[in-house]
Amino acid sequence: MKVKNIRKYLTEEQITERVKAMGEQISRDYGGETVYLICILKGSIFFTCELAKRITSPVEIDFMSVSSYGAGTSSSGVVKIGKDLDTTIEGKNVLVVEDIIDSGRTLSYLLQNLKTRNPKSLKLCTLLDKPDRRVCDVKVDYVGFEIPDEFVVGFGLDLDQQYRNLPYIGCVELEDEE
Repeated sequence: MKVKNIRKYLTEEQITERVKAMGEQISRDYGGETVYLICILKGSIFFTCELAKRITSPVEIDFMSVSSYGAGTSSSGVVKIGKDLDTTIEGKNVLVVEDIIDSGRTLSYLLQNLKTRNPKSLKLCTLLDKPDRRVCDVKVDYVGFEIPDEFVVGFGLDLDQQYRNLPYIGCVELEDEE
């Protein structure tokens, strides 16, 4: 796949303002209790770091690698855990932090898995939500932006591991393959 153009969709300033507001809401909701953030690698690392800086409650961070994509632009439907948590979440206020939710397959699987580990609470936070692509019902507690069904990169989101470092979210236009 060759990128023809990346059209800026959300600016760095828009993202910063929204993440700040989300951090404030999460801080209010947890009322000073420790929040255990689970950063879903690799895409949500930028979002998780920015969000954590804006949460005033104590924060712990752990990482999971969960995927249903591989090297394409659409979900394969097969969910795989590549890296699990380093510590137990039993009795903790868990907030799963994701970069984007579209089909919901990965998050539906992951949330079911995490519920069996007996957290005190389990919520989901995403920077981007594509509800038009949803095939699994997933309750998202905190949404940064609802976006249309376009392929996006930047601020952690990638196309074959590239473009994560863009400070904005851009819609990708691919060249026609012949």
